[in-house]
Amino acid sequence: MKPSKIIEEMLERLSEFVSLLTPEQKQELKSEVSVERFKKNEVLYREGEVPQYLHCLMSGKVKLYKEGVGGRIQIMRVMKPVEFFGYRAYLANQNYVNNAGAFENCTICMIPIELVNKWMEENNKVAIYFVRLLAVELGVSDERTVNLTQKHIRGRLAEALIFLADTYGMEEDNATMSICLSREDLASLSNMTTSNAIRTLSAFQTEQLIEINGRKIKFVDIESLKKISKIG
Repeated sequence: MKPSKIIEEMLERLSEFVSLLTPEQKQELKSEVSVERFKKNEVLYREGEVPQYLHCLMSGKVKLYKEGVGGRIQIMRVMKPVEFFGYRAYLANQNYVNNAGAFENCTICMIPIELVNKWMEENNKVAIYFVRLLAVELGVSDERTVNLTQKHIRGRLAEALIFLADTYGMEEDNATMSICLSREDLASLSNMTTSNAIRTLSAFQTEQLIEINGRKIKFVDIESLKKISKIG
């Protein structure tokens, strides 16, 4: 798809946001937005870098993650089309505090963050939009923090599987997750070691809750997984 086509798609799919812009701001958006493509496992930005863009994921899958002690990865959030990300640090007058990487090949529209800041100063509707967006993200982050620290590993992994299914959907059989993650990524999303993730997945398969075929995971008894997730 040509960049111009992707930009038109972005304007259409983000109609709620675009409708808040003045005619002049809409023209600025069309003129200044750029389209970038990233390959699987490619880094979009790194912790410590200065924010320059508001990112909008158009296709593919992206993870926001932090590297901890010993290089251990903790996935903070996963993005789906069409979502904004990569702007919080700028609004907080900070450099990036995490990393963004591609789960798979992805296409991203990138809007200069200083332009977005100008829109917020000129247009209180745009400012309120991002305040609400941040408020929702904060609520999700708070809930995830509680779940990752209070639930046992079975509950955390069950929650991660259900979360990924809700975020990225299923394949045509309506049972197989459309995203294929490594065991390491599943572990970092669930705040556990890779060995614990492997053992827990095997236990879920033995209990006939899921079926595993390589990196493909198919739900067999999703209701039981939801109960495990809820109980923790």
